Amino acid sequence: MAAITASMVAELRAKTDAPMMECKKALTEAEGNFEKAEELLRVKLGNKAGKAAARITAEGVVTAFIEGNTGALLETNCETDFVTRNDSFLALANAAAQLIAKHNPADVAALGALPHSQDSFGPTLEDVRKGLIGKIGENMSFRRFKRFSGSNKLAAYLHGTRIGVVVEFEGDETAAKDVAMHVAAMKPVALTSADVPADLIEKERAVAVGKAAEDRKVAEAAGKPVQPPEIVAKRVEGGVQKFLKEVSLFNQPFVKNDKQTVEQMLKERGTSVKSFTLFVVGEGIEKKVDDFAAEVAAQVAAARK
Repeated sequence: MAAITASMVAELRAKTDAPMMECKKALTEAEGNFEKAEELLRVKLGNKAGKAAARITAEGVVTAFIEGNTGALLETNCETDFVTRNDSFLALANAAAQLIAKHNPADVAALGALPHSQDSFGPTLEDVRKGLIGKIGENMSFRRFKRFSGSNKLAAYLHGTRIGVVVEFEGDETAAKDVAMHVAAMKPVALTSADVPADLIEKERAVAVGKAAEDRKVAEAAGKPVQPPEIVAKRVEGGVQKFLKEVSLFNQPFVKNDKQTVEQMLKERGTSVKSFTLFVVGEGIEKKVDDFAAEVAAQVAAARK
């Protein structure tokens, strides 16, 4: 069995807000597996342990560029929060977003090969990136981007520098920008319940089943009657349906008026949203190293080769 250290318990508590002893119990039961321990905490504590996604420690910025029906959303990473306010770093991130929109690179390597000069460095974006690493004294890298083009109109919203959203839409631009702001605040995972990825649904169903089993144990221990299987099944499915509504954009209460859903607001304003893209700095990336600085350094080393 894996040794459960105080630092492991502290890390799980920081991610979930669960009590220290519950974190230790979950890690022990999960034999040190953090993902399994988080799921065990969700089963026992419900949504109190569901804050992991909001606790991102990676540093960097999200930038956007839109020109007509063409645009780009980009995440650029660095080691410390201090560098995210550096003018040269911000200029690099903004220039890269514009290059993506205008040249449609296939990947990060192709992006780095595009022509760009800045701070006496060049002639490519990769040369500028390497030059700024030496000048600023901190590693930095382009992590992910998405380019948009086609017949749909585009609206972007940046919440500070850590959250960015691009919405593809038809209709009223103000309504579309309101939706982009809503996405940044509420972080839906899909447009509709039908679009929610199957793996997320199954994970939520597993949590609901686990929670029902835990409730049964508590009832039995207290000598109370337990619910029949058909009622438990309805509870589980009800929990899944509630989850689907909470994470699908059109079903969410609109942040500017919670008396109506986003779908109702859009219908009222004659606007249709075709898709949205949300980037949160560091989110959605599996951490395979203990500190983000080392991860960025590894990416930079790979890029240099």
